[in-house]
Amino acid sequence: METNSKNLSFEFYPPRTDPGNEKLISVAKELELFKPEYFSVTFGAGGSTQEGTFNTCLALKNKTTVNPCAHISGVTASKEEIKSILDSYKEAGFKRLVVLRGDLPSGVGGYGDFPYAKDLLEYIKSVYGNQFHIEVGAYPEVHPQAKSADDDFIHFSNKVKAGADGAITQFFFLPEAYYEFMERSEKENLGIPITPGLIAITNKESLLRMASNCGAKIPKKIIKDLDSLNDEDVAKYGIDVLTKLGEDLLSFGAPGIHFYTINKLEPTKAIVESLKL
Repeated sequence: METNSKNLSFEFYPPRTDPGNEKLISVAKELELFKPEYFSVTFGAGGSTQEGTFNTCLALKNKTTVNPCAHISGVTASKEEIKSILDSYKEAGFKRLVVLRGDLPSGVGGYGDFPYAKDLLEYIKSVYGNQFHIEVGAYPEVHPQAKSADDDFIHFSNKVKAGADGAITQFFFLPEAYYEFMERSEKENLGIPITPGLIAITNKESLLRMASNCGAKIPKKIIKDLDSLNDEDVAKYGIDVLTKLGEDLLSFGAPGIHFYTINKLEPTKAIVESLKL
């Protein structure tokens, strides 16, 4: 079997219950067999589960051989709070971060010391140097809160210039979005690996909800196809669509693929196997 020497990574969110934690570790152990570069762990709105992020990263570090990669958000945070979180990450031996601005929780007035991800990145670099390998977010289809595509791209290139080591995209379904974003990044000589993020299709309603939350466009054909399928066939259809998308992106030259797993083994595992990664 021919395998691809591309980097794989998988994203989880911190579970809220003990059974959720046990399930996550069993999913991670299965995905560990694909030799991913790292497991990333998200946080709740406004950084609300930063403790959950830390505990989940610690569990992954203790129970698997894969590097954990904590998401960290600057939104509403002070420098002291961020330093305290990062000191505990450093002490625990975590080497990777995904640095994001994060969304403002409802009812909260200001952005704190870090109005943009770039500000948080600059702070981390000034205090910790190259202690952490830093990934940032990229939006091939434009951040839902951006004034324009150009404005959004300026924010992205500012993050890269502030010292990002790599970027992970929001999920998308139109490969052209990634191709165009890469061409633009190359014109600007940004020079960091930009890994496409993919999410499995398991259910039409949840897909539409997630896409509208993050500004991802779903091709009309996919919506039309999903309307005519039962639940079991949706899963098979989703595997085919994502495998084809993954193949297109890898043959275009993507450095690897980042999977948004939603803490589930399938259908992510089936897609990775179809891609022979």
